[in-house]
Amino acid sequence: MTNILIIARKEIQEGLRNRWVLATTLLLAALSLTLSFLGSAPTGNVGVNQLDVVIVSLSSLTIFLLPLIALLLSHDAIVGESERGTMLLLLSYPIGRGEVIFGKFFGHLAILAFATLIGFGASAAALTLTGTDITGESWLAFLSMLGSSVLLGAVFLAIGYLTSTLARERSTAGGIAIGIWLFFVLIYDMALLGGLVASQGRAVPALLLDLLLVANPTDAYRLLNLGSGNAGTLSGMGGVAANSRLSAPVMIVALSLWTIVPLGVATFFFSRREA
Repeated sequence: MTNILIIARKEIQEGLRNRWVLATTLLLAALSLTLSFLGSAPTGNVGVNQLDVVIVSLSSLTIFLLPLIALLLSHDAIVGESERGTMLLLLSYPIGRGEVIFGKFFGHLAILAFATLIGFGASAAALTLTGTDITGESWLAFLSMLGSSVLLGAVFLAIGYLTSTLARERSTAGGIAIGIWLFFVLIYDMALLGGLVASQGRAVPALLLDLLLVANPTDAYRLLNLGSGNAGTLSGMGGVAANSRLSAPVMIVALSLWTIVPLGVATFFFSRREA
């Protein structure tokens, strides 16, 4: 456990030195503040809590942005060090390869979690300072959105580590990472929509719908944050949630498995490859 913490601290220090932490935090804060003040403009007319509008806006932003940031952080974590020759030096110490994977993962997850909590938290803080009336239910939904956003980032960090372990060159890992982002964020839902259109209005079995949703971590995240309460009404995901039997705990478990399985597979392959 000590070795994992040492490597995690090393990754955090490198993130600070390379300005990853600062750049990511400022980017998320700027976007969240922009969405807060622009997106909450119409709420006075329709009587919607401003923080609920922010939750919908930030959740939509998260689906596109956090997976990309996570993949950029992690896609060369293993193959990059192997190309630079620093992996040989690292493995010359009494440290297991699994500890290397998990230490790097937790270090990058700490960077991503800090940037997400501070960046997105800035929007809630701004609304509070302006005297906006926010209900307890909205605060709970916002905190749930923050936690699930970090979990979504963990999913794509794990996928990035699997990519970095299997690839032999940084350029290859980078191309695969972009392809993964395009598939889960854009192509999958377009294909799913095309399938629904092709069905010509025939009802999709509930079990099949549930499997299709959890087969994509971004869809599980979207349903978790936009499928119920005021957010479901604002986003239009309430209709999808009504036809799905997936509960919040099930979707959290699905996102957790999306993190654990790729990370475990990455550890397995890394333990059997040369540095």
